[in-house]
Amino acid sequence: MSPGDEHDYGEPTRTRMRLPESDPYGGAQRPARSSSRSLVTVVGVVVLLIAAIAFANRGGEDSPSSTAAGDTDKPKSSTTAATGTKPVGTKASGIPSGFARNEQGAQSAAANYAVTLGSTDMFRKDSRHTILTTVYTADAATKLKAPMDQAYSADFLAKLGLDADGNAPQGNTFVSRVVPVGATVRTYTDTTAKVSVWYLGLIGMSGEKSTDPVTSSWKTWTFDLRWSGGDWKIVTDDQTDGPAPVPGDDKAAASDEISKAIEEYGGFTYAR
Repeated sequence: MSPGDEHDYGEPTRTRMRLPESDPYGGAQRPARSSSRSLVTVVGVVVLLIAAIAFANRGGEDSPSSTAAGDTDKPKSSTTAATGTKPVGTKASGIPSGFARNEQGAQSAAANYAVTLGSTDMFRKDSRHTILTTVYTADAATKLKAPMDQAYSADFLAKLGLDADGNAPQGNTFVSRVVPVGATVRTYTDTTAKVSVWYLGLIGMSGEKSTDPVTSSWKTWTFDLRWSGGDWKIVTDDQTDGPAPVPGDDKAAASDEISKAIEEYGGFTYAR
């Protein structure tokens, strides 16, 4: 696959959701999806950030009366110590960077890149070009810019309710977010890695008059990474549908609740 081919523009598989009897966004009916919509369902990534807590040994410090057998029975601190590579603390153009050159670092890179590529910044040309330049290899980014600009055309953005610059109408909130659930390494060498990220994607327009309310989808995003310039970079990537869990009985939120949640809850820097 060439770098320009990794994005599937075919009709996406929708995840069924139980909605209330009335439309949550003012009674408007959802229009039929265009074939370009699958690019948007990129939304969203990745490994959930896990906080590992090390517990102290019970019983305190060893006393002179401790027997050899008693010492042997005590758990060592290493058995409860946190493991894994720490999340990166640096960013390039606001995007997490400086990942470790190991399997954990490759998974962290893939997760964070999925989140970035599934964000609303991809719908604006300037920020999209910055993202492509930052997360892809130089050759891949160069080949992707023109096809991506054509995909995110003014007509395509208009179908999503956005203006030609990728902005939502006043009083509305455009939602495009990837929420990584897990990641796995398919193959790994010192210079290359193939990592798959299972994620939940959110996409849609939140607003009282929106005809395209925010919905969810489940995807698996696989990245071919290369160690380049001191960091992991994407060479090619590909997405497949699912695996999707059975939808629950949660009541769909009103548009103002979704808008408030998107504004209040920021994203994470993910790490394996």
